[in-house]
Amino acid sequence: MKRNNSLHKIAAIAVGSILALSSCKPDLQSLNGPSTGSFPANAKEAEMGLFGAYQIISKMDAASTPIWHVLDNITDIGFARPGTNYTSPITSAITTDNALTNKPWQVHYQTIARVHTVLDNLEKLKSTMTDAGYKQLDAELRFVRAYCYSQLIELYGGVPLLKHAVDLSNASVPRTPKAEIEQFLLDELTAIADNLPPSQSQFGNVRASRVAAYMLKARVALYAKKYKDAATAANTAITLSSGQHDLTPFNSTINFVGKDHTTGEPELSNIFGHAGFKTSKEWIWVTEYNMNIPGNTHNQQYYSASRLGKGVCYWGPTQDLINTFQAKDGLPITESPLYDAAKPFENRDPRLDMYCARPHARYVGYQFEPATSFTTVKNYWPVINGQATTAPSVANADATNAFRSFSGYLWRKPIDLVDFNSTSVSGVSDLNVGIFRFAELLLIYAEAKIEANELDNTVYEAINRIRRRALMPELPTGLSQAQLRTALRYERKVELANDGLRWYDLRRWGIANKVMNGYIYLNRDAKAWTKNVLTGFDDSYTPLYNHTEAIKYFTTQQVVYKEQKDEYWPVPKSEMDANKKLEQNPGY
Repeated sequence: MKRNNSLHKIAAIAVGSILALSSCKPDLQSLNGPSTGSFPANAKEAEMGLFGAYQIISKMDAASTPIWHVLDNITDIGFARPGTNYTSPITSAITTDNALTNKPWQVHYQTIARVHTVLDNLEKLKSTMTDAGYKQLDAELRFVRAYCYSQLIELYGGVPLLKHAVDLSNASVPRTPKAEIEQFLLDELTAIADNLPPSQSQFGNVRASRVAAYMLKARVALYAKKYKDAATAANTAITLSSGQHDLTPFNSTINFVGKDHTTGEPELSNIFGHAGFKTSKEWIWVTEYNMNIPGNTHNQQYYSASRLGKGVCYWGPTQDLINTFQAKDGLPITESPLYDAAKPFENRDPRLDMYCARPHARYVGYQFEPATSFTTVKNYWPVINGQATTAPSVANADATNAFRSFSGYLWRKPIDLVDFNSTSVSGVSDLNVGIFRFAELLLIYAEAKIEANELDNTVYEAINRIRRRALMPELPTGLSQAQLRTALRYERKVELANDGLRWYDLRRWGIANKVMNGYIYLNRDAKAWTKNVLTGFDDSYTPLYNHTEAIKYFTTQQVVYKEQKDEYWPVPKSEMDANKKLEQNPGY
């Protein structure tokens, strides 16, 4: 889709200008970035530099997919096509030159360097700017830097904390302890939040707002286990969101959930599609892509979609996630009288079909059937486009291709059908990617209150708002802290699926050693199964299997998690070679 966005026009110029500054010394060592005494020369150049910093965040990708939609596929809820970059993180076999685990370090430090190019010279422009304009520009730059550090410390632990630009003469910087960086971030976000406007919707939420700053503060505090601080910051963000941000109801395609391909296709364009990024109030902060800017696109749609849907089935939900979705009465499927293993996709939490594509459903315009017994399937595009009244049959490549879905399922979130009506097999997309959304903000607040043992009605309401949107029953009242914790972890697992947060949740909750040791279950051949495969769910809503029974129906991927190692990724080898003061993480 084409967009004419003034922010992106300026950002394209800004990126070119900033890169030109460092063309003589490219980022071979990502702590080293452009440094100049003449840029920015005026307020307009400073703003251009800010826009360039925002745009560099969009370069966070793996397999041409924005990394936010990659990370969940190296956990228990998502699975990637087997290969070194994606199998090694779930088998405790990451090497220091792994492309996936190196990319965040490189891009985040490049982004921080771009921020410092402007921030270090900003004060000299203060007399040429209004006080409010200066404070906002300063705050946005520091917000971008804070976000980058918030990601770095969760992925790598302590990292070099740079507050100003460095060059080759002083680039050897030791790691700063994670706790010290967490406190720096909380102090920074406290200092800048009120200098930001409450909303930046006029920029499509690409620029940081006051709500985004308080949400980032709440997330950092939550991950640091500073629960009262997290609850306070999240509550401030929720209050500021009034009239600006809210949950967006699912569109009418929710009526197709639990039904087969003949009925219609569940889709999420009004939230996670092109239209959603333009109009949905759910988005608080996004990274933007634009087909008109060279290199500012991705291949997420291509890597996500089915073979018939012009994709390559690179990512998909696991059987473990599919089994997690409750029955529509709010009970786990091992307890609900509504659950029938012979018809496992009926009477389930609607988010199963809204967020995931499963056998017998319609997906990107085709009947989706991974089982080889379906030699042909229906192609609904002629009907959708008004060229026919009935769907013709086509050969079922989703069952015969050697590189069909490896889990037996695919992600609906986040794709947009608009891209599949025109995209070729090698096509690209400029669908935006959301980084902060209102649903996560509600769950941050609820979790912080639960962990602080402040179990009031606001906790129930935060979770119930999300459940009501999904047409699920509200939580029963009078739950204990442990029961609310389980309810919260269910909501984070299913509502935030494929948002890129599960990797962090498993580690900060201290359950990765259980969840990521043993097996995750897949159903590449779309076999039917019996209720006996499951014995129940644990306190974090992880399905428990009768392994002997389960392997009669499901394939498995063995997973390995080593404590005192796999909490963090390794520091990239290239960085260790360039910065002799760096120490490697344990186990690498």
